Amino acid sequence: MSPKSRLYTLVKAWKNKPFHEVRDVSGEPWLGLSSAALEEHQSWSKRQAISNEPIFNQQGTKLSGALFRPLLSSDDTQLLRMFMEGLDNISYWYRSGRFIPGILPLPAHAIASSKFVDGLSDLVLNSRLPVGLVSIGVHQYDKPECINSSKEGLLRLRRLGILVHLLNFSGSTAQMHVFTEIEPDGVHIDISQLRNTHNLIELNTLSKQIKSEIYACNITLVKDIENAIAIGASHSYGGLMMPPVSRHQMLHISDSRIAKAIFSLHPHKNQNGDM
Repeated sequence: MSPKSRLYTLVKAWKNKPFHEVRDVSGEPWLGLSSAALEEHQSWSKRQAISNEPIFNQQGTKLSGALFRPLLSSDDTQLLRMFMEGLDNISYWYRSGRFIPGILPLPAHAIASSKFVDGLSDLVLNSRLPVGLVSIGVHQYDKPECINSSKEGLLRLRRLGILVHLLNFSGSTAQMHVFTEIEPDGVHIDISQLRNTHNLIELNTLSKQIKSEIYACNITLVKDIENAIAIGASHSYGGLMMPPVSRHQMLHISDSRIAKAIFSLHPHKNQNGDM
């Protein structure tokens, strides 16, 4: 058989071969991808999910952290897996040369479980991340029994160098009790509740008693930035600052551009002291 006829036979056999189409979970076709390549692509796509909310210092001149939002809506069976994904994001930034602290939200009742804390401890130790890069954001802590039963778990996590934040802090009597009991490293205040002047005055007075760093969250209006400054917030985040981004996009956030955008939104003094 001549080379020409052999090539003809191969092409004809390939043309007549039944067509097999590879589809992803949603049913969309991925032509030409093997199952291994498809799995790798889906894994890559998952890592690019818009799940990290950037946190900036109050002047907007520095990216000071990121809140991993998927953990806020995870049920108890998903918490460890999502916590591991949040740790993976922080490790990715660290390996890329960016020291971006990550805040991983967890409900208070989960930290009350010693087995759950065992799992968290193993994940943190295996990540080998420097102290100070991992924080947990405690939420759903309004019931006194929740925080009392989780104090031991919080102590164990702190021994590993994990920082503790209180999310959704409003200064209520129950929350102030929790604040006194665990002495968090940071408290996150929903700045939208300060659009009421009475609330602003109350929280402004309260902020002077708080030794922890104050994070102003849910900033969506220019007035919110002014209120955050009024209560002495050290950090701010929300839609007006920057909406959530993927872990890869987080690496390319330009601090100087953010600062320029923030300060263009409200009056500020020039070098001569004029507005």
